[in-house]
Amino acid sequence: MQRRRVVVTGIGIVSPLGLTREESWQGATQGKSGVGPITRFDASAFPTHFAAEVKGFSPDAFIDFKDQKKQDLFSQYAIAATHEALTDSKLLGDSTTYAAAKMGCVLGVGIGGLNILEKFHAAYLEGGPKKISPFLIPGMISNLGPGNVAIKYGLKGVNYTVTSACTSSTHAIGEAFRMIADGLQDVMVTGGSESTVSPIGIGGFNALKALSTRNEEPQKASRPFDRDRDGFVLGEGCAILILESLERARKRGAPIYAEVVGYGTSCDAYHMTAPSLDGEGAVNCMRNALDWAGLKPEQVNYLNAHGTSTPANDSSETAGIKTVFGDWAKKGLLVSSTKSMTGHLLGAAGAIEAAFSVLAIRDSVVPPTINLDNPGEGCDLDYVPHTARKHTVNVAMSNSFGFGGTNATLVFSACK
Repeated sequence: MQRRRVVVTGIGIVSPLGLTREESWQGATQGKSGVGPITRFDASAFPTHFAAEVKGFSPDAFIDFKDQKKQDLFSQYAIAATHEALTDSKLLGDSTTYAAAKMGCVLGVGIGGLNILEKFHAAYLEGGPKKISPFLIPGMISNLGPGNVAIKYGLKGVNYTVTSACTSSTHAIGEAFRMIADGLQDVMVTGGSESTVSPIGIGGFNALKALSTRNEEPQKASRPFDRDRDGFVLGEGCAILILESLERARKRGAPIYAEVVGYGTSCDAYHMTAPSLDGEGAVNCMRNALDWAGLKPEQVNYLNAHGTSTPANDSSETAGIKTVFGDWAKKGLLVSSTKSMTGHLLGAAGAIEAAFSVLAIRDSVVPPTINLDNPGEGCDLDYVPHTARKHTVNVAMSNSFGFGGTNATLVFSACK
């Protein structure tokens, strides 16, 4: 059976740069930093005092007050971003175009409800078992992200969570793409959501020596590919893409952002938290995605890098890009890391970066890598430093790599 062509018809974003798609994208193209001092708890005892928090979010417009206490922030973000994405795609409230049983939701969630877990663990320590809420388990488990989305919006098709560390939402989008391409589902709500700016979240990554400790200049702390990078900045938020077949989207007059044309996966099989030095896993992943798309490396205009601002990732990913793209890596490929502005959204990182890749195609604008003052050793590509660049983007690639050596790449193209 011939695979169906799959397109993106809606995008919703809740991020450290804004509470909507256009606010977030505007922040990214303006080189705005979403990083600042942590406001959610007193972080003074930790080596890192800052994060990229979502600011000013209220679930009131999307979730009944009685249900809000049952859901962790990552689930609330998912419902809000889905509302925007379904509205954008002209599917919100449309119960006739698609059968509910063929409308699914697959989200990437790397960790899940740390906030609600910490809240009720503290209550237990203070008051004993009777202080543990019956909402603890359903509030913290990761599959209630897509589960609550499905309940809210009546999606009765496939429903599950992908948990593969920082690659979670890229895997989720890729698997959703496959389901529509193969005719298993007609519409997929997909992407990722995460909220782990909490004492355990910050403390755990501090213990790994993974976070930047540039407390005196938090907005300059996320500096992918820079010589002075010292770790990533923890971020949070959600990005949702609506996927459907090109044929059905055109038939109903849906807005079409871009086509999903490639998906590749791989594993380093190397180390629990570090990438292979030569970027072998990234190489295999990017090549698999290009093979799926039937594209040559020189057809890619823009690559949204994983670009975490850690010493190990940035040099390894650059090495992998050079291997895959050869001369084109320096002659024609633009690369940037939007984590320099959003921080690292963990399980939701791939989703917001996929969304930014699609918006780059829409607007012919490549978002910058801010804080890139002095490129590090081996980091010698065009990372679009400091300022966004007007540039036609016909094909965009988005990379995600995670702990355990798991990797995924998506390829999007202008729809013709």
